[in-house]
Amino acid sequence: MNNNPIYDRRSIRKFLDKAVSIECIEQIIDAGRVAPSAKNRQPWKYVVFGGKSKEELLDHMEKGIIREEVSPELPNSRHGIADAKNTLRIMREAPVIIVILNTNGKSIFDNIDCDERVTEICDSLSIGASVENILLKATEIGLGTLWIANTCFAYSELSNYLNIKCQLAGAIAVGYADEEPLQRPRCDLKEILEYRI
Repeated sequence: MNNNPIYDRRSIRKFLDKAVSIECIEQIIDAGRVAPSAKNRQPWKYVVFGGKSKEELLDHMEKGIIREEVSPELPNSRHGIADAKNTLRIMREAPVIIVILNTNGKSIFDNIDCDERVTEICDSLSIGASVENILLKATEIGLGTLWIANTCFAYSELSNYLNIKCQLAGAIAVGYADEEPLQRPRCDLKEILEYRI
């Protein structure tokens, strides 16, 4: 480890049975709050689930994944259902789940025009910056995290349960890591960097 959260952060898939304090949650969300955002729209909202509320949330996610197997809303993504089931197992193990909302976004099933699409892209990038701040702060204070997009397989069920009109952007599992995974392979800098100067 480098003692630098940018390089030390890992996706954690095994968590200890240890509670995460409200103070820790507020520290990491506060780090997300100060992220840059397009036109300073700050399009993020975070809803924290633990205990019985977390189990209820995840029961709705499980119902959605089961429904997706027989009546898919994302038929071209069926190959990801097995991974979604594994993600759900990990989420059940984590003591805290943070649901990520795009407060300006619409449902993934809504048609939007080109101008709305540009706004959605900019807001998604802003939310990504906010989430990365959260993950890095969590690493800094000794928490493990997993950034989750597999909520898409239960989009309708989770949106209905959350009673939201905005966009469900994903989730973050948070807890104390019960593993120390090595960094997964990364592209060499030369592969992703091009100069035109």
